[in-house]
Amino acid sequence: MRILAVISGEYGQRHVANLGRYGPAAWTIDVWQAPAVLPLVIDYPEDYVPDTLPSTDLILACGEQRGIAELLPDVARVTAARAVIAAIDNEAWLPRGLARQLRGWLEDMRVACVTPKPLCSLTESHYMIGRRRRIDYTDPLIAEFAHYFGRPELRLTIDPQARHITAAEVARDTVCGCARHVAQGLVGLSVDEAEQKAGLLHHHYPCLASMGIDADYGDTLMHISGNLIKDNVRQQLTPFKPVQYMAPGNRSD
Repeated sequence: MRILAVISGEYGQRHVANLGRYGPAAWTIDVWQAPAVLPLVIDYPEDYVPDTLPSTDLILACGEQRGIAELLPDVARVTAARAVIAAIDNEAWLPRGLARQLRGWLEDMRVACVTPKPLCSLTESHYMIGRRRRIDYTDPLIAEFAHYFGRPELRLTIDPQARHITAAEVARDTVCGCARHVAQGLVGLSVDEAEQKAGLLHHHYPCLASMGIDADYGDTLMHISGNLIKDNVRQQLTPFKPVQYMAPGNRSD
């Protein structure tokens, strides 16, 4: 698969570095550095897109300013891309209204588009856009990408006698590499401390999702991202945690 990463800063650079290091060897990853400065109103987006860009199957858009999303239909046209992943890890970079417009523009071009919020909510069949709100999709290119990168999925090996994690395999990494960082830090921990430690490791990576309160979640996207990996860890730890029962006391007179 040929991937074009559209980036504008450190956020996108980290994503590209992780994809290049841990993605399938058959993937080809090119990078387009989007313009550093764009006007508030872009009348002619094509003026800001090169006439030639590498032929591409999938565009991964990780821009750090709002106007970059408006360039993506022209980037898709120039590259002949068939699918687009436009990350929302900060609504200032891609507001929900513009995300809806972007999906519509690309649908009219017969280009599949997903706008996961946060990016690490992407799975092979759906992605999140708010609390208890998700969008299902069916596109083989996006699904292939999400098989390797998206919603974190760790596979923990736990010693049932010692109740310690002996190994942590990364079945699906986050695009930024945070899940791999968390996995490495969990090995050797007891089941009683691993869930909390997973959250701390996530924040210390650090996650680059927004720390501002997001209206669609009523929480920060950084916390939503952290909860996704903590949920994955918790599910695997639960069978190894003792069940505690509370005995009622005697009723007083």
